[in-house]
Amino acid sequence: MKTAIVMPAYNEEQSVGAVLDEIPREYADLVIVVDNGSTDRTAEVAAAHGAVTLREDRRGYGAACLKGIRHTGDDTDVIVILDADHSDYPEDLPDLLAPIREGRADMVIGSRTLGRAEKGSLPWNQRWGNMLATFLMRVFYGFRFTDMGPFRAIRRDHLLSYGMSDPTFGWNVEMQAKALMAGSRIVEVPVRYRARIGQSKITGTVRGTVLAGTKIIGTIFRYYPAWLRSQRRKS
Repeated sequence: MKTAIVMPAYNEEQSVGAVLDEIPREYADLVIVVDNGSTDRTAEVAAAHGAVTLREDRRGYGAACLKGIRHTGDDTDVIVILDADHSDYPEDLPDLLAPIREGRADMVIGSRTLGRAEKGSLPWNQRWGNMLATFLMRVFYGFRFTDMGPFRAIRRDHLLSYGMSDPTFGWNVEMQAKALMAGSRIVEVPVRYRARIGQSKITGTVRGTVLAGTKIIGTIFRYYPAWLRSQRRKS
């Protein structure tokens, strides 16, 4: 089962090398770092640590992910999304991939809520936003997510079938909503989480928090009518 890791990165010069060094390479056939318009040496450091480095000047987490996904080949079976800020533990990759490799899941989300989050790694605004988003997903989509965590693995054929389009903060929730609409088998596994290196571009600022929260909630409501139609077709 060929696995490609896609890492969106914006000004992660201090952390990206450590993340790349910690990836268990026997579980990663291809590692792609997408430099999302960095003004530091993110791309150079990533290349020096063995990653295929791409550049996406259109700013946004989703835009960077889409660029990396397009670079994976048809022989890729599974795509893993991994942040470049050193908050996730790449060593948890085998646990993340296991449900797909065992044929039990099409998408696996690393849950920081089920796992161990280091004290201070999830600030109050991030915890509150995560609780609200999972609550709304349960109310409107009927699925009990525990986390909207970014560390996730998904079968490439399923991911391509979703027609992902959100270029910014709505990327994760769009993927989860479309996975439910498509009938993909979703599993959560516990993962560890730690304080990132450097300041978050989203939860580290008031503006970022407001923009991200508004976009995530808006995306949940945006895809709800399509989810209802998908349920009617199945009934």
